[in-house]
Amino acid sequence: MDLNEYVGLFLDESMEHLQAINTSLLVFEERLDDEAVIDQIFRSAHTLKGMAGTMGYDAIADLTHEMESALDLVRSKKQPATAELIDVLFVAAEQLETMVEDISRGGKGKLDVTETVRRLQQFIRPEQEEIISVTPSTAPSTFECDVYSEAVVKQSIASGYQAYIVQVELSADVILKAARVYMVFDRLQQLGDVILSNPTSDELEQEHFETSFSVLFVTQQEQSVIQEAVASVSEVATVTMDVFEATPEAEVATSTLPQEVPVATSVPAPIASPDSPEQTDLSVPVASKTIRVNLERIDRLMNLFEEFIIDRGRLERIAAEVSSPELTDTVERIKRGTNELQSLVLTLRMMPIEQVFNRFPRMVRSVSKDVGKHIKLHITGAETELDRTVIDEIGDPLVHLIRNAIDHGIENKAERILANKPVEGNLSLRAYHSGNRVFIEIEDDGAGINHERVTRIAIEKGLITEEETMQLTIEEASMLLFAPGFSTAEEVTDLSGRGVGLDVVKSKIESLGGEVFVETRRGEGTIFRISLPLTLSIISAMLVELGQETYAIPLTAIIETTSLRKSAILQAHREKVFDFRGQLVPLISLNEVYGLPQHEAEAYSVVVVRSGEKLAGLIVSELIGQQEIVMKPLGSYLEGIRAISGATILGDGQVALIIDSNALLRK
Repeated sequence: MDLNEYVGLFLDESMEHLQAINTSLLVFEERLDDEAVIDQIFRSAHTLKGMAGTMGYDAIADLTHEMESALDLVRSKKQPATAELIDVLFVAAEQLETMVEDISRGGKGKLDVTETVRRLQQFIRPEQEEIISVTPSTAPSTFECDVYSEAVVKQSIASGYQAYIVQVELSADVILKAARVYMVFDRLQQLGDVILSNPTSDELEQEHFETSFSVLFVTQQEQSVIQEAVASVSEVATVTMDVFEATPEAEVATSTLPQEVPVATSVPAPIASPDSPEQTDLSVPVASKTIRVNLERIDRLMNLFEEFIIDRGRLERIAAEVSSPELTDTVERIKRGTNELQSLVLTLRMMPIEQVFNRFPRMVRSVSKDVGKHIKLHITGAETELDRTVIDEIGDPLVHLIRNAIDHGIENKAERILANKPVEGNLSLRAYHSGNRVFIEIEDDGAGINHERVTRIAIEKGLITEEETMQLTIEEASMLLFAPGFSTAEEVTDLSGRGVGLDVVKSKIESLGGEVFVETRRGEGTIFRISLPLTLSIISAMLVELGQETYAIPLTAIIETTSLRKSAILQAHREKVFDFRGQLVPLISLNEVYGLPQHEAEAYSVVVVRSGEKLAGLIVSELIGQQEIVMKPLGSYLEGIRAISGATILGDGQVALIIDSNALLRK
């Protein structure tokens, strides 16, 4: 069996179990006697151990085996949970994530976990002898079958199958017994059918046996083929096979079997006694209402749909040029259908932000301990869904903002006591939908932003003049935090002080079509609010004409469009501005930005756009209209073009560049 084809499934399952372990460990730390939480961690570690053992990732299997052993002592109340155990379990979980991530990058999942294993074994050792002394089940040389199972065997024999008792002896020093049992059963299932096992499947899974077990097995394969297949499993010492002899009583039972009992005609279906324990991992999985789909297939579907959107635009253009009611009606029906299809296809690409949020509880715990603060993380809205592309990119900006809140936002213990605040600080991470956008908020109950200090540092670093600071609103002063090179840290630490971070956060969020805002209250706390589009591939845009070329401006950046008379254009600080709702807003000529011919006119078409707290009016030659477009990335040779984020193909086949208004306003 080629295990490489199962790597993707292993990674998906592993990440789910690691998320469960991390979440449960945080609860376990607060409620050491919560048996349900202990069971959850134990089950996830046990499952991960079995999968890793099967796939040959021994370091993962060894580490989870020790975690499982330690948790089993706590679960059985033979050892009390300690702070030391919690710490080492967190370390183990982090190392498991590191190894799984290495596998996802094509590595072997190897890591030196010797020290962590040693620490876990120190916790286990006082009870080690007691654990080993648990009376195990043994594997007898004969099987005591119930009438039902024996009758099934007899029917299989009548259909040309041979029944055997396969006795397997594992190596005396085997570590992952359950994983080796699973691999033996997997080999047998490929060659025939397992009817029963002794010990039972539950006992085998829980490793309640020494080193030997027996399997009642029916097959049409040669005995030597079966022995060779089982013997190929790592840490299997010996394999012996005996022909199973059915007792005469089975003949009576055969005539009374219900009609539904399957008779082997090719490879028999898995059969178990109705009285025997459920055979987890050894039976055919129960049908599920969900399926796993390779992401490449979804991306391919999305690409095909994007081409369909482009062709729909061509049809709409043709229908507008050709006076045919029937064609117009057909195009309208196609448009309605594609709108529904678009919603469905985009939904397939949506993923819960939970997989990003789940990495932060452990990080907050670790970082807050490093800086000597007591901080509790509250997460809400983890089920909120975002486009997979955004999910893949949003993690790092959130890490910066959370670490910033821990280091700069929340006060230390002494400062919180002086401010009459609880010693434990609160950090909230929220996500929610609003319209066609997703908002993520990072809120702390710290001291808030000291705007006087922020503006003073900005002046010292030459980011702004003293005169300009006098005109800043509180919101604009807060946005100085995102200026390149800005830092309020007085010394460089592992968390901050290097002058990088928040400017990178802003750039990354804007590259995703998003915005970031700051809301702060002195003495009460700060909120960083991120606004993101649901998807990056299909967007609504305003088409405009510059010279003889068509450009697109995303609607999410547009406040309104207007016509501006030449006489309404003013001069301020050597720049052209105009009065927009009582506020002087700078004017930017896109023809000038992109080196296109400019023409004087009595009135200009203006698109008013916003980036954060900044506004600007973009002068264009003509407004064409609104349209849904498919956003395509630029090739590497075009990436240097200023304020262009991508391109799209219009209905007439013309390529239109997409204007990045955030880049235009970033000064």
